Amino acid sequence: MQEPGQAGGLEFAGLNRRAPILVQTAVNGFHMNIRVALGGSLDLQAKLESRTLTLGVIGLGYVGLPLTHAFWQAGVKVLGFDIDEKKVEKLNGGISYINHFASDKVEGMTASGRFRPTSDFSELTGADAILICVPTPLNPTREPDLQAVVSTCEAIAAYLRPEHLIVLESTTYPGTTSEVVLPILETSGLKAGRDFYLAFSPEREDPGSKVETHTIPKIVGGWDERSGELATQLYTLAFERVYRVKDAQTAEAVKITENIFRAVNIALVNELKLAYSRMGINIWDVIEAAKTKPFGYMPFYPGPGLGGHCIPIDPFYLSWRARAFEIDTKFIELAGEVNRAMPRAVVNTLQDALNARFARAIKGARILIAGIAYKKNLDDLRESPALRIMEILQGLGAEVSYLDSFFPEIPRTREHANLQGMQGIAFAEESVSSFDAVMIATDHDCVDYESLVRWSKLVIDTRNATKSVRDGRDKIVLA
Repeated sequence: MQEPGQAGGLEFAGLNRRAPILVQTAVNGFHMNIRVALGGSLDLQAKLESRTLTLGVIGLGYVGLPLTHAFWQAGVKVLGFDIDEKKVEKLNGGISYINHFASDKVEGMTASGRFRPTSDFSELTGADAILICVPTPLNPTREPDLQAVVSTCEAIAAYLRPEHLIVLESTTYPGTTSEVVLPILETSGLKAGRDFYLAFSPEREDPGSKVETHTIPKIVGGWDERSGELATQLYTLAFERVYRVKDAQTAEAVKITENIFRAVNIALVNELKLAYSRMGINIWDVIEAAKTKPFGYMPFYPGPGLGGHCIPIDPFYLSWRARAFEIDTKFIELAGEVNRAMPRAVVNTLQDALNARFARAIKGARILIAGIAYKKNLDDLRESPALRIMEILQGLGAEVSYLDSFFPEIPRTREHANLQGMQGIAFAEESVSSFDAVMIATDHDCVDYESLVRWSKLVIDTRNATKSVRDGRDKIVLA
């Protein structure tokens, strides 16, 4: 048995055993130089070059699972980690729990022998690089909640070894990698840049879209120069384009900037919608015409509020962080106020329409919400404005039901626990026609909007989903 500190029969007395060393060896008659680390194993650089590394991905959700697939497609062996044992069990059985991520992809990964999901974090020692893809929500006071990142880093620290590369992908405020992740990892006794490597690479997943993960350019920023080099090499294995930035903090700022850009522009168009509506102008017609300009304009679309894990949350990460530097981000805060007010605004439109058309108060009215996911064609309720709309309507005394084929029943959510267990209705004339009004909150493509309008007494359309409907236009109110 080979002793620690030896490789190929050579002893390296007096060397730092954590530092990789250069060794000359012969393979099939050819002389080659390889780098070895503790115990004579190939170091990370050599494993990247030979594509023999094992990747660990922590958090197998809307970000982690597609990311895992991208590396698996590139021929990389992947260990998937998740604290939810039900998810692990489904993946081991070749079953996907994400609607837009087909089960045949999971079957292909598990059958290949190059992907194995587990809830046993002691297996982190078998991974050469570890990517962290866990949630980063806001707490009730709208401040960053990094508990999932902290607990994940504590788990990694317990099994951290020399030559590990750790990359945080979860969206967060600039400084998190160096101020939160680094100190926790170094409780292991190992030092970043000397014993292990650390970087940040923001996820850019677009759930429900047809854009393949590996085609989305990857941003990478290392905690130090060497970490940045190795992280860039890692992502180059699976992604068509990798763009390296100066450091981890810059990479963190890139993702925040992208999401703030969207949040501010959506707030602007939501405010325009309210103003134009009072003037009798259709905002959707305005946008269609404006986007014909080939420069200086790009279209954003109004809605009943912001949903998802990124746009409603991430801008406030920067606002919170900026306060530590005595910077008041008024623009971001104002955009947040506009977007948070939209659920109430569309309920007001519904209230006015019921009163104007039927002399009916919202109290006691039967209201159907069509689509409750935060985004079309997606089985994701995170921060969905539809849930807030339902709570507002219930608070006003309305009888509320919903229709969404992606959710036969509303699961437990972080902020709307009182809606848990509510079951959706069937899409049928008998059921839809029994409601006083239908509000389209999410514009799933699978809905027959011609029939929905025909069966309804009143339709409040917050997404312009009925734009192609010809008959029954007099029933439709754009909100």
